[in-house]
Amino acid sequence: MLRRCRGQGLVEAAVALPIVLLLAFGVIALAQLAQARMGVSAVARESARAGVLADDGSDAVARGQERGREVAAGYDMNDGGLQLVVSVPRWDRGEEVVAEARYTVSFDYLPLLDRTTIAVGASHRERVDLYRSIPGEEND
Repeated sequence: MLRRCRGQGLVEAAVALPIVLLLAFGVIALAQLAQARMGVSAVARESARAGVLADDGSDAVARGQERGREVAAGYDMNDGGLQLVVSVPRWDRGEEVVAEARYTVSFDYLPLLDRTTIAVGASHRERVDLYRSIPGEEND
């Protein structure tokens, strides 16, 4: 009776191991994807906020880009997969600074997912305060 059951554990392990590994790799990939989504959202938000605190449109773009890169480094998104665009269609009170961030998540370190990439993106609009002073304008 014992001889017929000797290989049963090995067969069960051979069937269960790939499923367990696939689940583990999937959880790791989902966690990395969630972190990238949070990071991209934070980059867009902080870039737009830094832009509205600038003195003019060109300074807004430069400050937004700089702040976005700082936040991206905090989320470990400094491998070249981040694209950040800060735009100021018109610089004036009540106008918007728009920041759009896009990041490509690569799973090249995970078996079975090593050729998979997913792009995540976020955009954020921030208004220039209506009652702020803008350099170069006369005070009434």
